[in-house]
Amino acid sequence: MIQRLLIANRGEIACRIIRTARAMGIATVAVYSTVDRRARHVQEADMAMALSGARPSESYLDMTQLLDAARASGADAIHPGYGFLSENPAFARAVAEAGLTLIGPPASAIEAMGDKAAAKALMAQAGVPLVPGYHGTDQSPAAFARAAEQIGFPVLLKASAGGGGKGMKIVERADELTAAIESARREALAAFGDDRLLLEKYLIRPRHVEIQIFADHRGNCVYLHERDCSIQRRHQKVLEEAPAPGLEPPLRQAMGQAAVRAARAIGYVGAGTLEFLLDARGDFYFMEMNTRLQVEHPVTEAITGLDLVEWQLRIARGEPLPLTQQQIPLQGHAIEVRLYAEDPDHDFLPASGQLQLYREPLPGPGQRIDSGVREGDEISPWYDPLLGKLIAWGNDREQTRQRLLDLLRRTLVGGIHSNRGFLLRLLQHPAFTAGSLDTGFIAQHAAELLPEPTPLPEEFWEQAGRHFLATLPDEPRSDDPASPWARRSGLRLGGPATARLHLQCGDQQRRLYLDPESEPAPSLGAVRRGEVLFVPWQHQIYSVRRHDPLAAAGSHALPEGGLSAPMNGSVVRVLVQPGQQVEAGTALMVLEAMKMEHSVRADRSGTVRQLFFGEGDMVTEGSLLLELEPAGGDSPAAIIE
Repeated sequence: MIQRLLIANRGEIACRIIRTARAMGIATVAVYSTVDRRARHVQEADMAMALSGARPSESYLDMTQLLDAARASGADAIHPGYGFLSENPAFARAVAEAGLTLIGPPASAIEAMGDKAAAKALMAQAGVPLVPGYHGTDQSPAAFARAAEQIGFPVLLKASAGGGGKGMKIVERADELTAAIESARREALAAFGDDRLLLEKYLIRPRHVEIQIFADHRGNCVYLHERDCSIQRRHQKVLEEAPAPGLEPPLRQAMGQAAVRAARAIGYVGAGTLEFLLDARGDFYFMEMNTRLQVEHPVTEAITGLDLVEWQLRIARGEPLPLTQQQIPLQGHAIEVRLYAEDPDHDFLPASGQLQLYREPLPGPGQRIDSGVREGDEISPWYDPLLGKLIAWGNDREQTRQRLLDLLRRTLVGGIHSNRGFLLRLLQHPAFTAGSLDTGFIAQHAAELLPEPTPLPEEFWEQAGRHFLATLPDEPRSDDPASPWARRSGLRLGGPATARLHLQCGDQQRRLYLDPESEPAPSLGAVRRGEVLFVPWQHQIYSVRRHDPLAAAGSHALPEGGLSAPMNGSVVRVLVQPGQQVEAGTALMVLEAMKMEHSVRADRSGTVRQLFFGEGDMVTEGSLLLELEPAGGDSPAAIIE
């Protein structure tokens, strides 16, 4: 019997587990890092235990601290959620040795699938089809080069010990392989503590289709249908739906049965997901198994009517699977989008900072929001940038799409970059509406999904100005309330009443002359937070504030030749030295944020004059990283990848 559950995770998944556990009469214990002490999951749990650091390695990845917290809180079970230690066999073994129950598979199953190279061999024995690749123990660049030459470019490097896009690199040519191996190893080591890699043939325009499975301690195993997760950026999922559009019942059954064979081959218990690549001919290939619950599990819950976290908890306490394969429902359609703190206009760079505006709408029929943040929270550079998930379901795909659009339109995010506008464009794209999906969807339709910024129209400025005036806080301007100086009427002796505003939105400015007595501004859903007005407009939410020309003139500007940080993060590598001459495209520094690496490159030739940060230093967005004197005296810029 599980009476008190420690949740070794954070964010929306921690909140999700807390709700289900509470409904089952199980007390919950949250853990939190030094930057998460006011986080939503901490407030929702019955008890909370502090972890000592901010970085994942100092907090949510610290097995000793987590087990100490479990003992101190009296927990008899641990749910690892997803990410962090959820697929770490050493943690599963340590939990068992401590006499606690892990809500997940045994260490042996995690180990079998956690090493992707060994997993491929097991799947071949179980009769599961595989993508051609190299999964050998020789991890030298030469070994990978030989394998790539034999398989043929393009190839895909992947972290052997984990997933989620960490340590994954597409390599188009032989001369790119060595650098890609080095970068993939750093990412893999940072995310999973293991820098081993494998290499596979990169398939052109495949679909990413995964099968949800569940197994109990009695040898029973079922599949809960499939999810299409083809729409991705940086090899990480953005949108998932179930069932997969256009998948015929015989193919669904074949993939489901292959997933069950794979699970049984390793003695699996609990929730797991078999990920496959599906080509246009209907052939499917095993990619990997995630030995945990998935971020996208709500779409499976929507089409089956089942609570997968409840199933996890019941199986962990020894109960049999609640349903047989023939009893698993399949009703309607469901779509989920992931709302991220990131900047789609700059290659989806992760964003951090204060969430000044965050407004979740009241879900209607067939709508759900799973989130782990609240307005005013600080989004840290240390963790995944997921803010929450918006889910809709209905009788068919089109009804579901419309319900999700409605939910997303009523969700407001401001103060940091988010992908909200991108998601709205994605859901309305004709190719998505038609169900024409593959893993290259975003790149293929980048012109429509990621349009070049254009100047804001006069209509925007006028409406923003009128809302800005209407929402100005009351400030006493005279001791006499009857005095004309006590009102914001724009009174001018001998002239019409006029209010003057000089507003700024990003790098755009406008001087406005408005009549305060005119009709109120039409409803835009604009929201004021202090000195900032957040204005929804054309899928985006814009931050509008007063522009102070004097303050702007006195602000610090980057020196000639300065290259600034594109985001908050840490410097993991400095690749140049003062005095070094570099060519256009040369990598200058490598920054890391939210477990992903980003290279800063020069966009033209020049000479490095000065470095302002070293390896291990933290940088904030806009910080001057280095000074580069361009060849010929041209002004420099940086390319971020």
